[in-house]
Amino acid sequence: MNPCVFIIFPLLLLRLETTTSNQVGGGDDNVVMKKCSDKERRALLDFKARLQDPDETLSTWRSEEEEDCCKWRGVTCNNQTDRVIKLSIISGGLEGEVSNSLLNLSYLTHLDLVDNSFHGIIPTFIGSMTRLRHLDLGLNHFNGTIPRFICSMTKLRYLNLGNNDLNGTIPRCIGSLTELRHLDLSGNSFYGIIPPEFGNLTDMQYLYLPDVGSCRVENLQWLSHLSHLELLQLDGISLAKQNHWVDVILSLRKLSFLSLDGCELSQVMYPYSSSFLNSSSSLYFLNLRNNNLTSSMYHWMFSLTSNSLRFLSLSGNMLDGIPKYLGNLCSLEYFAFDNNSAVVNFPDFLNNLSSGCTSLTLQELFAPRNRFIGTLSNETLSLKNLASLDMSSCNLGPHFPRWIQTLKNLSYLDIANNRISDTIPLGFWDMWPSKLTYLNLSSNNISGKAPDLSSNFGNNSRIDLSSNRFYGPITNVSSTLTSLHLSRNKFDSGISFLCQIDQGFLVVLDLSYNLLSGQLPDCLWHFKELKILNLEHNKLSGTLPTSVGSLIKLEVLYLYKNNLSGELPLSLKNCKRLSFLNLEANKFSGNVPVWIGENLSRLYVLNLRSNSFFGTIPLQLCQLANLQILDLSLNNLHGPIPSCLDNLTNMVQEGSLATHNVHSYSIEWFYSVAGMYFLLPNKYVDHAMMEWKGYERELTSTLGLLKSIDLSSNNITGQIPYEVTNLYGLHTLNLSKNGLLGEIPETIGQMKQLETLDLSRNNLSGEMPLSMSSLNFLDLLDVSYNSLSGRIPSSTQLQSIDPSGYYGNPGLYGPPLTKKYDGDEESEAPAVIGESEDGGEDTDEVWGWFYIGGGTGFATGFWISIGALLLNRRGRHAFFHFYDRCKDLVYVKVMVFFAHLQRVEHR
Repeated sequence: MNPCVFIIFPLLLLRLETTTSNQVGGGDDNVVMKKCSDKERRALLDFKARLQDPDETLSTWRSEEEEDCCKWRGVTCNNQTDRVIKLSIISGGLEGEVSNSLLNLSYLTHLDLVDNSFHGIIPTFIGSMTRLRHLDLGLNHFNGTIPRFICSMTKLRYLNLGNNDLNGTIPRCIGSLTELRHLDLSGNSFYGIIPPEFGNLTDMQYLYLPDVGSCRVENLQWLSHLSHLELLQLDGISLAKQNHWVDVILSLRKLSFLSLDGCELSQVMYPYSSSFLNSSSSLYFLNLRNNNLTSSMYHWMFSLTSNSLRFLSLSGNMLDGIPKYLGNLCSLEYFAFDNNSAVVNFPDFLNNLSSGCTSLTLQELFAPRNRFIGTLSNETLSLKNLASLDMSSCNLGPHFPRWIQTLKNLSYLDIANNRISDTIPLGFWDMWPSKLTYLNLSSNNISGKAPDLSSNFGNNSRIDLSSNRFYGPITNVSSTLTSLHLSRNKFDSGISFLCQIDQGFLVVLDLSYNLLSGQLPDCLWHFKELKILNLEHNKLSGTLPTSVGSLIKLEVLYLYKNNLSGELPLSLKNCKRLSFLNLEANKFSGNVPVWIGENLSRLYVLNLRSNSFFGTIPLQLCQLANLQILDLSLNNLHGPIPSCLDNLTNMVQEGSLATHNVHSYSIEWFYSVAGMYFLLPNKYVDHAMMEWKGYERELTSTLGLLKSIDLSSNNITGQIPYEVTNLYGLHTLNLSKNGLLGEIPETIGQMKQLETLDLSRNNLSGEMPLSMSSLNFLDLLDVSYNSLSGRIPSSTQLQSIDPSGYYGNPGLYGPPLTKKYDGDEESEAPAVIGESEDGGEDTDEVWGWFYIGGGTGFATGFWISIGALLLNRRGRHAFFHFYDRCKDLVYVKVMVFFAHLQRVEHR
């Protein structure tokens, strides 16, 4: 099961606690809506006017005088006074700062702006809203410290400042808000101690302090005063010095939810006292993840467990097994045991877990990435109700774990990356008719014919069989799939089976790196929710069907390395959410469509490399402000390079957003333990084969950081427009193998982020600009086979380039060129003083004078310089400044001198 269950349940509890008061909508069902005052209506309109509202959350807020703001979305009025008492805009997508016009809502008791994009410091005027009892500013972008005025809002019962960008220390005066029942400061960047004054908050029921920054607890005894506490999250707060912390927890008789993820519990010398050993808790949720605990912890954990416990996580520790008492927790439904570093005997682990009543209640076992040893016989497991099993990366192979087939109630199965080298056992694909919602067998070595993927799977199901050795044609698939990953197998034949997925739920389809052939079926109108379509590295042929334009939510289209041909269909311009378009290595033809620049404004990667496009580069491509990678190489394009390329804003700016290549999406999933549907977050990371520093490499996580233009191997003519050098953020520029002429732009040195520059095999002339010596990150430079002349500019980078990068320019000389190449005249170094006209001076004499002069000069200069530098501070600074300026020049002079000596030796 997805590990974010430990995020879901605190949020679920919060949502259940505040559902009636937090919903975005007109207001409470029991409140009669009446017309609000003009003053309050104007205040709300002013609040709206200062915000961006891309989702039109506030579309019902209209300025007409007859409008009753009590009926506006998110506004609730008192049914007797008509005053606005509640403003609740949750997950509205609002952006901007909170207007002080809200002060005119003088009767407001409830302000909820959670999960928007408000920014800036928390407005000071909020401190004057003295009637507020509920203040929720969580999940925004507020920054700065927690303002002191918060401490004067003594009527607050609910305060949420979580998941912002707040910093500084947590004010001690929050302990004066004695009516608080709910406090959330999670997900910020505080430092210092958790104020012991929190012990004054004796009515506190829900205390959320996970991931608050670099905070610690000096003395946990204040916690024992919170006798009404039901939920406590201290994730990431060090409790390393808190002896007897177990005693404190057991003193909180109403506590039902405890999360101590990453609290350094293994460093506590005395976690409990003997007087509490026989006590028990009423916890239903216990999270002890990431504490480096060993199995000795089971002694004190016993007192924290009872038959009330439903959720238990021991992940990320150093446990070498589990005790038998875990098999007797008669309410346990979810158990997480992933990422434990110690070796665990697998048969003992399962036997202890299923030895008692736990076997009748456990529904989810999350135990991936463990070091299990031992094999389980084909016995029938007694985990009768298990619905979810995740044992990915547990080394269960090489044989397929047939005991899984005894788990009759599974709906979620993940055994990916287990070194299984086997076939699927008979009957496996019929074990769970219409039950499975998730199946992941990826990254094994499983072989066999393409299975029937229709019978086992229920609604909104996800299948991942990627990176195995399945083969044959794909025939039957479930019509209600939301994601299908079959990449890196040996599936063959056509893909007409796609027309069976007709329920419109599909979000991700990855069939890449197979042997699939034939045409793309023209039934893509079914896929209204599709975001990722990856068909690369197959043998597909024909043209793109018109129905591709129906993919209105498509963000990624990979068609790399197929045999697709023809012109791109005009309907593709309807895919306005496309950010990654890779058509490389096909046979597409026609002009590069102008509508790419006009309609696909979100593109950050446009790769048309190695096709048969012709015509000129359309000026409309310059409208792609988000573009980071443009590859039009290996086509038949002609004409000039557009001078408007400096309109590619993302390439002008230095720095990159790595998140460009991460596509987030959510899939509806039924969580059986909670009996509810959730939207689970997922992500898909882009990848591409890129020409990088002379080699073709597959880039994934770093792809979003790269900025590159490749127009090589075309018939492009004219001069290199100077506007190209305004692309200050560009890392790679390849204009090789074209018909460019004229000089290299003098301003090329301002492209300081360049790491690769290839201008080879053109008709460029003139001297290399001196500004090129400023390209300090340049690793690969190729200006070979042009008509360049003059001296190569001096810099560490340019002289360290392989000499072949300068070949084929008869008039070019200077280091690193030292010898003839293909009939070029030998580079002439400046004559050495004292050399005879015919160059016949004896080599030994040259070397003799060199050593004598060098030794004498070094000794004299060394002691004069050292003496001056030791006695003169200002002289020291001047010397090292001079040294920094001259080191490149000295390097070049020495290279020239040794070049001369080598020529003398060889004569």
